Amino acid sequence: MPRILFVADLNVYAKGHARLRALKRLGAEIKAFSHTAIGGDDKGHPDFSLAFRLAWKLGWHLDTERINRALPATALDFKPDLIWIEKGNMVRPATLAALKRSLPDVVIAAYSEDDMFHSLNRTRAFTRGLRHYDVVFTTKSYNADPGELPALGARRCVMVDKAYDPDQHFPIDVTDADIAAYGADVGFIGTYAPERGRDVARLAEAGLKVRVWGNGWQAFSGDHANLAVERRALVNTESDLAYTKGIAATRINLGFLRKENRDLQTDRSIEIPASGGFMLAELSDEHARLFDDGKEAAFYSNPDEMVAKARYFLEHDDERAAIAAAGRARCLSDGYSHDERMRFMLARAMEHAP
Repeated sequence: MPRILFVADLNVYAKGHARLRALKRLGAEIKAFSHTAIGGDDKGHPDFSLAFRLAWKLGWHLDTERINRALPATALDFKPDLIWIEKGNMVRPATLAALKRSLPDVVIAAYSEDDMFHSLNRTRAFTRGLRHYDVVFTTKSYNADPGELPALGARRCVMVDKAYDPDQHFPIDVTDADIAAYGADVGFIGTYAPERGRDVARLAEAGLKVRVWGNGWQAFSGDHANLAVERRALVNTESDLAYTKGIAATRINLGFLRKENRDLQTDRSIEIPASGGFMLAELSDEHARLFDDGKEAAFYSNPDEMVAKARYFLEHDDERAAIAAAGRARCLSDGYSHDERMRFMLARAMEHAP
């Protein structure tokens, strides 16, 4: 197991924190620090200053945690075999080049769950630094196509599927109070997008009771007696697994794909079934590969099919429960956890190490 210098968002709600715990369970020797300020448990992200937001619009990610100063000194002291950097929009190309000069045998790996070919997700520093990474891991399969990240300078791209955290995503018993607080016939937990607003409104207009949680829903202007829009995030923290409770308390959990991100799968694609929830999601090639339609999850191809399947599964409790149980079993049997994803990525990262 390599010695790993791990740089990511280490807030307890962040996926980087989950991957760090996975590495520790795998027995890795790790030194870690967060490139993102700690805080924002109620929103799922810390508060960003006006200066930070303005810089981002100009293509710069302010290095608020002084990663470019800390990373080279820490690496020289720790002497890692692998430097793991998650969505390193604030890491300068000069920092990466200096790491290679001082530790020529070290493997530097990039990882991101976002569409990093999309200009809205990457900074100039990230783009110019791509050539310095030995391997770039992405959960967006098309990012590995020759015309995308490799065309921007990435020397080696490896696609990896999304994952669940065994510490957070598991079947949980919910109380009547939990059901009242989080439950719904049909629910969605996630950030607002216009097409998502149209779809939840369509379900409500069809007579189904729908509840929505997430950031950005202040922009949604729809109003219907069957639709409850909470306009706040539902986030797991160390003291309260509110997100997992929300899945457990909801009879049908929607798995929308965000068009702006060109999603073919999302975090919810794995987290809902792993938590024992029933998932009704948009059909994609990757969804169909991860779960068998009608056996381990249910997929739809258009809004009419979404409404029809939601109505059907609300009326068939036993079938819905059996599919949810099979989805959970698929997550366990096929290694969809962060532990197994990290095991795979470590092997791929180190296979060409000196």
